[in-house]
Amino acid sequence: MRAPYQVLVFPYVIKNDLIEFAIFHRNDFDYWQGIAGGGEGEKTPIEAAKRELFEETGALDNISFKPLDSIFSLSVEDVVGEFLWGEHIYVIKEYCFGAQFLTKDITLSNEHLEYKWLCFEEAVKELKWDSNKTALWELNKRLLKQIS
Repeated sequence: MRAPYQVLVFPYVIKNDLIEFAIFHRNDFDYWQGIAGGGEGEKTPIEAAKRELFEETGALDNISFKPLDSIFSLSVEDVVGEFLWGEHIYVIKEYCFGAQFLTKDITLSNEHLEYKWLCFEEAVKELKWDSNKTALWELNKRLLKQIS
């Protein structure tokens, strides 16, 4: 059963101190975002992030996850379209992560039409949701500090 929270994951690669992020064009709506999905049962947000990343990119091995401080509140109607967890739950949390890839190899699921690897400045311009933009900004700042 779907748990009352959402995860957001941005894959990234670092090569020669250059950082690129993967963003994804949804199949059902015409916009770009990170990997997003819901928790299941009693699974933790990091477990949900790993499952969503695997389901949407095929990536499972050699992935290093970076939990972010960014946590957002999303309306249940925007996420699942209804009051799935009862009339008393109006918003759910969205937990954010970065996922370091060693290569740019992605096996795209049918949830997305396409993906692209971009620098921060280009990627953030393409994203629809403010939560995606803020999480990507945080991840980029953390990674720049790490490589400097």
